[in-house]
Amino acid sequence: MSNTRRLTKKEMRIFAVGQLGWSILGGIINTWLVTFYLPTKDSVAAGAKFYVPTGLIILGVLTILGLITFICRLFDAVTDPWIASLSDRSKNPKGRRIPFMRIAAVPFAVITVLVFCAPVQTISTINIIWILVFLILFYLFMTMYCTPYNALISEFGKTQEDRMYISTAISLTFFFGTLIAYIPFVLAGPLQGLVGYGWSYRIWFIVLAIVALICMLIPTFKLNEKDFVDAKPSESNAIKSLAATFKNKDFLKFSTSDIAYWIGLTLFQTGLPFFVKVSMHLDELYTMVFMGAMTVLSACFYPFVSRLVRKFGKKKLVIIGFLGLALAYVFTVLIGILPLPGIVFGVIIVVIAAFPMALLGIIPQSIVADVAEEDSINTGEKREGMFFAARTFAMKLGQSIAMLVFTSLAVLGTTQDITSNDLTASETGLRIVAIVAVVFCCLGALLLSFYNEKKVMKTINDAHKDLQ
Repeated sequence: MSNTRRLTKKEMRIFAVGQLGWSILGGIINTWLVTFYLPTKDSVAAGAKFYVPTGLIILGVLTILGLITFICRLFDAVTDPWIASLSDRSKNPKGRRIPFMRIAAVPFAVITVLVFCAPVQTISTINIIWILVFLILFYLFMTMYCTPYNALISEFGKTQEDRMYISTAISLTFFFGTLIAYIPFVLAGPLQGLVGYGWSYRIWFIVLAIVALICMLIPTFKLNEKDFVDAKPSESNAIKSLAATFKNKDFLKFSTSDIAYWIGLTLFQTGLPFFVKVSMHLDELYTMVFMGAMTVLSACFYPFVSRLVRKFGKKKLVIIGFLGLALAYVFTVLIGILPLPGIVFGVIIVVIAAFPMALLGIIPQSIVADVAEEDSINTGEKREGMFFAARTFAMKLGQSIAMLVFTSLAVLGTTQDITSNDLTASETGLRIVAIVAVVFCCLGALLLSFYNEKKVMKTINDAHKDLQ
C-alpha cells in the first residue's frame, strides 16, 4: 500500500509558482527574440541595431532567425525524448523529477539573458553563431526543467479534481508569466538615454530572469516529491518509450492539434508588439496594456472552466477555444480595412481572445494527464515524462513554426528589397500573418475532433471503480 498523499491546495499553488518562473523565460524568448532582432522602423529610429540579416536570404523565403529556430527544432527532436527517458528511468532517492528541475533552473535563467547579448554591434556571422548556440542551450535547459515539471502534473494530480485545479493554477501562472515578460515595453524607455537602446532591454531581461529563477526553485525546495509520488522507474529506453508514446492514437491526435494551438498562441504573443506599433500605429506600451487586460479578463473566466468541463467535457471546450481564437485573428486581419481606430481593434481582440485563452490555457494539460493515465492503466508502465516531453516538443515545434512563419511573412508587402539586411515588418505582411493564424486555429479544432475522449475517460473511471 502506498504511503503517498494528495497535495493540499496550498501545495498545488506552490507547484504552480514553478510555471510562473519558466513562463517568464519562455515569454522573454517568444516575445523578444523577433522584436529585438527584427526591429521596426520606429525602434531603429530610437537606436535599435541590426545584429543579423533580416531579409529573406535563405532560398528566398526564409530569414536567418527562421533558419536558427528550425535548427533548434532538429536538436529538440533528440533532447526531448532523451531527457524524458532519463527522468522516467531515474532512481534518484529524491524523486524522478525535482532533481532535474533543480539542476536546470540556474543555467536556464542565465542563458535566456545571453541569447540577447550578441557580441558584435553590427550585422555579423559571429552574432548568428552566438544566437544559434545560446538558443540551442536555452531549449535544452528548458526541456530539462519543463519535461519533469509537466510530468508531475499527472503524478501530483491523483484525481480529476486535483488535475483541473493544478491545470488551472499553472495556466494562470503561465499567462501572468507571459505578461511579466512584456514589462520591458513599459520600463525600458526611461533607461535608453542612460545605457542605450540594447541595454535598456537587457537590464530588464536580467531582472526578470532573476525573478524567474527564484520562482522555478521554490517548488523544488518546498515540495518533497517522495511525499506525493511512489512510482516505479520505467525500464524502457528512450527510443522504445517514445515509440510506445506515439503508438497511442488518441495522444497522436491530440498532439497534432496541440502544435496548431502553440502556433496560434505564439503568433499572437510574437506578433502583438508589431500589430500594436505597425498595424494599429500605437505606442509600444499598449502592447503591455492589451496583454495585461487580456490576462486579467481571461483570469476572470477561470473559476467557470472546471464547471464547464464537468458539463460539456474537455474536447468540446478546447474546440470552442480554437474557434474563438480564430475569431480574434479575423479582427486582426481587419485592422486597416474597417474604419476604426487602432485602439478599438485592440479592445475588440482582447475581449474576444480572453475566454478562448482561458479554455486553451487550462484544459490541454489536463488532457495529456488523462491520456498518460489511461496509457499506464493499459500498459502497466508509468511514462508520464515521455508524454509531457512530447507535449513540450509540440509546444516548441509550434513556437518555432510560428517564428518561422512570422519572420518570413511579416516582411512581405514592404517597399524594401526583401533580401535587404535591414528589412522591417509591413502592414500587409502582418495581415498575412493573421490570416495564417486563423487557418492554424481552425486546423487545430478539426484535428482535435478526432480525439476519442469518451474511451479515455471510460478506461480511467473503470480503473478507479475497481480500486474502490
